[in-house]
Formats: sequence, C-alpha cells, structure tokens
Amino acid sequence: MEAETLALAQEIDFSMWALFARATLIVKLVMLILIVASFWAWSIIIQKLIIYRKARREAEIFDRRFWSGDPLDELFDDIGPDPAGQSERIFAAGMMEWRRSHRNDGALIAGATARIDRSMDVAIAKESESLQSGLSVLATVGSTAPFIGLFGTVWGIMNAFIEIAEQQNTNLAVVAPGIAEALLATGLGLMAAIPAVIFYNKLSADADRIVANYEAFADEFATILSRQLDS
Repeated sequence: MEAETLALAQEIDFSMWALFARATLIVKLVMLILIVASFWAWSIIIQKLIIYRKARREAEIFDRRFWSGDPLDELFDDIGPDPAGQSERIFAAGMMEWRRSHRNDGALIAGATARIDRSMDVAIAKESESLQSGLSVLATVGSTAPFIGLFGTVWGIMNAFIEIAEQQNTNLAVVAPGIAEALLATGLGLMAAIPAVIFYNKLSADADRIVANYEAFADEFATILSRQLDS
C-alpha cells in the first residue's frame, strides 16, 4: 500500500506551472499579485540603480567644471537656466537668484544671501523627491508580500484539508499536491519581499548620500557668493 502511494505521488507533476494550474482561484490571484509585485519592484530597482549611477557621474563632472577656476557667470551662461543635470540645476537656481538680486544700477537687493539659500534648498528638495520616488513601493512590497503569500498558503492549506475530509483519505498522493500549491504562495511572497527590502535599504542610503553631496555643494556655493557680497 505504501509503495502504491509513493508511486502515485511520483506521477504527480510538481512543476511551478502545474502547481499554479492546480491551485484554487484565490491562491492563483495571490500568486499573480506577488509575481506582478516582484516585477514592479525589480523594474524600480534597475531604474534607480541607473539613475543614481548617472547622478553620481554627472555630479563628478560638474564638480570638476565648478572648481576649474572659470568664472561662475561663464559657467552659468554655458549650462543655461534649465540644465539637464541635478547638480547643474541646483547651481542654476542659485545663479538665477543671484542675478535677480541685482538692481539696474548694479547694487544688490537686501536679503540676497537668504534668497539664494532658499532657492537652492528648493532645488535640492525637488531633486531629493525625484531620487526617492518609487522607494515607497519597494518598502510596501517588502513589508506586505510575505503576508500576502502567507494568506495564500493558509487558504491553500485550508482547501487541502477540505479535500482530505471529502475524500476521507490522508495518503501522500492526496495531501502533497495541496500542501505544495499552498507553500508556493509563501515562496513567491519571500521571492518578492527579500530583494525589495535589501535594495530599499541600499537605494535609500545611496539617495541620502547623493542629497548630502548636493547640500554640501550648495553650502560651498553659498559661501562663495557670500564672500563676493561682502567684498
């Protein structure tokens, strides 16, 4: 009898597709949600890795130009008021306010330093929001995917026990398929959650470092402009 049960169990298809196809509608929906969430998370991860790498490279190039010794007015005229790079946009925000703070006779309007600082702070806030957009999705997937998968597992095991009760049979050929289908949901939940949590932490730290570099540059730039105002 035991040999016959093992033979029946070996004939059952336990491939991923077969487990999905045999699952109940609710468990299938759970699996589809987790698969979509996983692809969504990976698309954000890849996009952010590319964006952050580009932002770091752009900042290095602009820093070399900024500290090359060329006049700041020439640098601003070269990049224009609406440049493509993040560091350039912060610089452009400060330079635009610097030029607006001059009256027609060449004298400076009072409070120029504070306005320049605020202009660059606004530009940094916009860049920070852009860098961190999408990270909340990773946090949501990382925190909810295991529980969604667990819900699918609980639902699948419940249906497996119902099937056992209806058939009045607890042999391996009856129990194994239902349990395997249920556990697949938990596996998909973990597969979606683990990369999302890891890369959320990494990308959040990367974004914070990039924004910190922008703030450091803004402080240095404000110091240079303040020195020119005092002179």
